[in-house]
Amino acid sequence: MATRKTPLKKTPKKTFDVDALWQIERVGAPSLSPDGAQAVAAVTRYSMESNKAQSGLWLLSTLGGAPRALTSAGDKDGQPQWSPQGDRIAFIARREQQGSKDEEAQLYLIAPDGGEAQRVGSVATGVEAFKWFPDGKRIAFISWVWPGLKGAAAQAKAHKEFKERKATGYVTSEAVYRYWDHHVPMGRVAHLHVMDVATGKTRDLFEGTDLELTRADPDANCFDIAPDGKRIVFAFDPAAEKRLDNRYALAEVELKSGAIRTLLQDKDWDLQAPRYSHAGQHLAFLASHQGKKHTMPSQLAVLDTQGHWAVLSEDWDYEVTAPLRWDEDDLGVLFGAEERGRRHLWRFDVKTCEAFKLFEGGNATAFALEAGTLVVQHDSVQHPPRLSVVVSEGDEEGRGQVISRIESFNDTLLADYTFCRHEEVVYKGAQGDDVQMWLVYPPGFDAKKKYPVMHLIHGGPHTAFGDSWHFRWNHQVFASQGYVLACVNYHGSSSFGYQFLDSITQRWGELELQDVEAGTDWILKKPWADKKRVFATGGSYGGYMVAWMNGHVKPGRYQAYVCHAGCYDWQAMFADDAYTWHAKELGAWYWDDAAKVASQSPHAFARHMATPTLVIHGALDYRVPDAQGLAYYNTLKAKGVDARLLWYPDENHWILKPRNSKLWYGEFFGWLAKHDPAPSRTKKA
Repeated sequence: MATRKTPLKKTPKKTFDVDALWQIERVGAPSLSPDGAQAVAAVTRYSMESNKAQSGLWLLSTLGGAPRALTSAGDKDGQPQWSPQGDRIAFIARREQQGSKDEEAQLYLIAPDGGEAQRVGSVATGVEAFKWFPDGKRIAFISWVWPGLKGAAAQAKAHKEFKERKATGYVTSEAVYRYWDHHVPMGRVAHLHVMDVATGKTRDLFEGTDLELTRADPDANCFDIAPDGKRIVFAFDPAAEKRLDNRYALAEVELKSGAIRTLLQDKDWDLQAPRYSHAGQHLAFLASHQGKKHTMPSQLAVLDTQGHWAVLSEDWDYEVTAPLRWDEDDLGVLFGAEERGRRHLWRFDVKTCEAFKLFEGGNATAFALEAGTLVVQHDSVQHPPRLSVVVSEGDEEGRGQVISRIESFNDTLLADYTFCRHEEVVYKGAQGDDVQMWLVYPPGFDAKKKYPVMHLIHGGPHTAFGDSWHFRWNHQVFASQGYVLACVNYHGSSSFGYQFLDSITQRWGELELQDVEAGTDWILKKPWADKKRVFATGGSYGGYMVAWMNGHVKPGRYQAYVCHAGCYDWQAMFADDAYTWHAKELGAWYWDDAAKVASQSPHAFARHMATPTLVIHGALDYRVPDAQGLAYYNTLKAKGVDARLLWYPDENHWILKPRNSKLWYGEFFGWLAKHDPAPSRTKKA
């Protein structure tokens, strides 16, 4: 008699939540060995228990094979770069070695086959970013120094005295003194240095000059080393007073003599991110025609050795972003660029001026190319960042591309969770233009049932919600709570052409609101949308939008708002770090035309505000100072509007600590549930 087998029960998958989000291992940008056979990347792990992060370096084979941990002793090992000879990997870390503990981040070297990492010299003022010289004997790096001092000893003395000072005041006469979440090091500027790898000796290439790199987080895209190792090109601000909106020029320093010459300067153009071709005959860079308008996109330009330059992508209605990388034949330049809410990796032919997709996103965030091997860091609404080898690029539209994963750090973790599907829809918005909206559906979505709707309104405004993984505003976490998410790429968003992006300039709030409202109308015609359970949330400019909506949309259409780091009062916003852009975006300085500024400011419409709002802000936010959120909250309380405040003394524009993030999501969902007529169930249509 046959035995009846009991079928195995499948374990139900779990709902993706904030705890799962913070268990994800975050894979960084790749660097390839010269033969393209191996990649190295930093992998960051967070602990909800310790409330801290740890980063280590991992080796990954592009030919197949299991990843291998390369470092584990440091807390935050990052920015790994393979040497041109392939025998060493340089990275930045803070460690304790030979009885000496790093006060500032330093350069370390480790062999690819393992062993102990070794500190390369000691730079008192620390190392921000770096690049190898072609000979592998030197490294160029960025460090913030006191510009009037000469020699490493003087810098070390000044650094020690500054650390030991008793006064805490920040004193400056500069126009740029803080940026996003940190102050520019007081009295210091970013200089280019060269370090000898064998001896650890350093040389400040800008010492004795008034040159400096950008004060806005200078990185390795600010400069490049010539193929012969004799020159370094860099972008610099030629103006006497440094401002965030100044126009940069390109210059070159000759290593042997120290002579510096300006390669290209044009009062109407902002020039950034220079990159030498392999033959050294051409220089690719980003050029933005700021003399025409401040919203002009960065375009691909090339300069030759005779001083002739041209913008190659002028007729290509996309914004080119750094880093730039010449193809191995010097006939094309690789870069990332957005297209309709997706970010692809492109190759731009310098002769035909035609662009071809090498990798289609999702969201391609970084790449490396060596010996014909192309590795891309990419993510999507459906998965966190991954590293893949591009085996075949496919056709001109990216169709038929073949990729091969070279890591699987999060696969086991994520296999236990149910993920939400997403789709792109297009409808008519302001001015009769097509507007894109991403919809993310909750697990097990059934179109015959009713669901609450939540707008996620992106910041910027000149950015876009894309098919990308967002660690701070995570689509999967939100939709898993049972909401249908609506992410509108309103007028002003990037990746839909320059005219669309520039359309909101000097009339903020008008077209964006029409687009969001048209999106709501589109959704409410769907049988699955519950008209009595609609919410709007946003951060930064998205926070501005929900505050704007509170003063312009009839109460009752949205049950509640969430305003994270939102702009509320454009006159008071002059305390931010980007104040020099205000008149360009709003059309006037507040002292010249207060009425025009107020007409675009949510605070001027406070008398109409009646919708319950959760206000969230961080004290270390310098892009949207926390007084904005506090003023909005206080206004709602004074008016008797139901409001709640979540304020962080130790967070900035973003919520970056695991425990604070868990509190953030808890307050977020708790607020919506409080104002949801049916928070615990979905209803039959």
